[in-house]
Amino acid sequence: MIEKNNNRLGWLFASPYLIFSTVFFLGPLIWSLYLSFTNWDLISPTYDFVGFKNFTKALGTPGVRSAFWVTYKFMIVFVPIVTAMSLFVAVIVKGLPKLKTVFLIGFFLPYLSSGVVASLIVKGFLSHTSPVQTFLRERLGLDIDWLGGSFSALFVVAMIMAWKFTGYYALILTSGLESIDQEVYEAAAIDGVKDSQRFWKITLPLLYPAIYTTLILSFGATFGIFTEVYQLTGGGPNYATNTWQMEIYSQAFKNLQAGYASAIAIMAAVATFISIFVIRKILEMWGKRNGWV
Repeated sequence: MIEKNNNRLGWLFASPYLIFSTVFFLGPLIWSLYLSFTNWDLISPTYDFVGFKNFTKALGTPGVRSAFWVTYKFMIVFVPIVTAMSLFVAVIVKGLPKLKTVFLIGFFLPYLSSGVVASLIVKGFLSHTSPVQTFLRERLGLDIDWLGGSFSALFVVAMIMAWKFTGYYALILTSGLESIDQEVYEAAAIDGVKDSQRFWKITLPLLYPAIYTTLILSFGATFGIFTEVYQLTGGGPNYATNTWQMEIYSQAFKNLQAGYASAIAIMAAVATFISIFVIRKILEMWGKRNGWV
């Protein structure tokens, strides 16, 4: 009887999460899967079933193909930058004698800031008539169209994302650094480990769980980029920053092809799941090969 009551109590405490997941995740997922087989235009009360036509159409669309490759381009630029910046901030904060919490909060604030506001500030900062661009043009003879070039536009968006997430990931890495027992460093010093070797031989292996977490989060973040791209480039130039979310938005709300957009969303979900699964396996193999797991 006691065990039965405990089970009921457990379900009661878990019910808010289960209800939330059903209403805001499982329900929309089933509805999106259903719509992906229709030609609904987001307005008409009637629509027809078209089978797998939306999926076959998406495979041959430049926007969808670009969204697939742009995601991995963002990974190549964003993940190393945000990981290095986060690790640098974590190490610096860990070495502070006091006020660590204050500095961490300061670095964490960009994560809480509005992506729209940050994007508009950067857009104004990089505009043709901005003081920075005027200085570069008049004094150094450099006329750079930051948002007009394929790589530069992608790089700008990646840097904004890195600025936003650095504090969040640094918080995780700092927690990992704080969990390392100082006696390990003392024992290593006795064994003759030099200060220059401490990070690679001791800190990095013991920090692997935190690094693993931040890497998975950063890889996953590249599949959800939308606000910065929407505000700065609109997916351009020439699909250079056209992400999955941007393509879904364009097809659903600009072209009014909700059924087709749902099919793209399902494809994006599959690509995300497979990519994260493969990345997880690679990171786990990396950890096991070095004896960190």
